[in-house]
Amino acid sequence: MNNKKLLMLVEIAIFAGIGVVLDQLSFSLWAQGGSISFVMLPILIIAVRWGLPAGIVTGLLIGALQMLFGAYILHWAQALLDYVVAFSVVGLAGVFRKQIIQAANEVNKKNMALYIVLGIVLGGLLRFAAHSLAGVVFFSEYAGDQNVWIYTLIYNGSYMIPAIILTAIAGSLLFAAAPRLLQAK
Repeated sequence: MNNKKLLMLVEIAIFAGIGVVLDQLSFSLWAQGGSISFVMLPILIIAVRWGLPAGIVTGLLIGALQMLFGAYILHWAQALLDYVVAFSVVGLAGVFRKQIIQAANEVNKKNMALYIVLGIVLGGLLRFAAHSLAGVVFFSEYAGDQNVWIYTLIYNGSYMIPAIILTAIAGSLLFAAAPRLLQAK
């Protein structure tokens, strides 16, 4: 195994651990789950530094670690949607890696921030979709007489939209302040 691959694996492990810690340092709105946190930020950092597969693996590890540390699981399919899929898809922010690095090389912070925001919005909305699907399928009894789709979109949106916005801002500020973080060495 070469040193660069080993460094990537070490960074994935460290940032997955950071992600779990950041998720514990969260602001919870609901007793049933869901919180506003910076858990997506480490996934974004790895996805931009190392690319799409590394970002997806980091999200996968965060989801798996969350299941180990006391996740609320009703069914194996709900666990897959709410933890494995939901956090893995955040790694898709890495699809904008080339544009982010190109903007950084051109010292174009506006474009760099734009693509970071697009990456987090993409990954965050896919995570939102995974949580919402799990909500419709496995938590429909909480909707009562309401339309289950509207209920789950409002419920999950109440914490996911602020989390996406805060992560996009934090990621943009972080990479603008320290663009050398973009380059895996």
